[in-house]
Amino acid sequence: MGLLMQGLMNGFRQNNQSMKKGIFLLAILIVTIQLFAQKQGKQDFKIMSYNVENFFDCVHDSLSDDREFLPTGIRGWNNTKYEKKQANIAKVITAIGGWDAPVLVGLCEVESDKCLFDLTHYSGLKNLKYKYLHHDSPDPRGIDVALLYQPDQFRPIHDQAIRIRFPNAPQSKTRDLLFVSGIISNGDTVYVFVCHLPSRLDGELESENKRMFVASVIRKEVDSLLAVIHVPKIVIMGDFNDAPTNKSLSDILKAKPVTENISAGNLYNLMYKLQLEGKGTNKYKGEWVVLDQIIVSGALLNSSGTFFTSMNDSHIFDADFLLENDAAYLGKQPFRTYVGMKYHDGFSDHLPVYADFWY
Repeated sequence: MGLLMQGLMNGFRQNNQSMKKGIFLLAILIVTIQLFAQKQGKQDFKIMSYNVENFFDCVHDSLSDDREFLPTGIRGWNNTKYEKKQANIAKVITAIGGWDAPVLVGLCEVESDKCLFDLTHYSGLKNLKYKYLHHDSPDPRGIDVALLYQPDQFRPIHDQAIRIRFPNAPQSKTRDLLFVSGIISNGDTVYVFVCHLPSRLDGELESENKRMFVASVIRKEVDSLLAVIHVPKIVIMGDFNDAPTNKSLSDILKAKPVTENISAGNLYNLMYKLQLEGKGTNKYKGEWVVLDQIIVSGALLNSSGTFFTSMNDSHIFDADFLLENDAAYLGKQPFRTYVGMKYHDGFSDHLPVYADFWY
């Protein structure tokens, strides 16, 4: 670098015209060096969450009610539609990543190990070498959560399914929580929860207690980590079927909006601000709501730390190809795979969310 600078300075002395050109070149050189140094010193680590809407294979599972998503079922689900679904999910993940694929991808509404194997081996993701973690859950329809990860940037050291048992409705079944701890490239350990809380299908208020109970289970697991690990780096993501301002998240999980006074032991909802701005990941009767969220412990909001993010690093991915015109309520809405029972050849009824983390 010293010899290059010296050569430029010698050129400046020749005449005024060459001096102007030299100054311009020097300015470009300095900016380039600064950008390169910044790139080298600050690596992007994307974390993404996506409810992919009914990602079923075409094989009957005798332990779940998946008959409507079979070639003989009322939806006429078949290999052509299944492969198109794979391609669509892969398109979304690669579009978010650009040159840098998301390191962690939490998925909701995945039926089976086969779906994940085919997605990572036969779709547009095959060259990205994703691996995955998944456990079959007791959900009546057989839909689960899963985690894709880039093995060169995240090394799992523990994973488990956390079973949900409703004390007042022992016969009621829902998705397990997926808990994964792993080590990232800089040596930090990150603790990840992938969640899909009970739906609002029976009514928002009627189903609220179930979501509040699941939120209490997550909170208990978080408190257990806080009790034994000094400032753990925790990421909680998924489809919560509630907005950041609903009781399950604000009162039970105690996920706060990001403010200036951050405590390492508190949870903060990176999507809180987006909800207040009127944005959303799902649209119901003309109203957008942020059901899909990424929540972090305060330890991850310390910009002087070794691994961190910020409120401004969180996003809803609303690319044009994921949206279509909303004829009933105007504006746009998610471009779905099905509308009612009719195949619509789209992506999902949810938009994905992601956050850039830095190390």
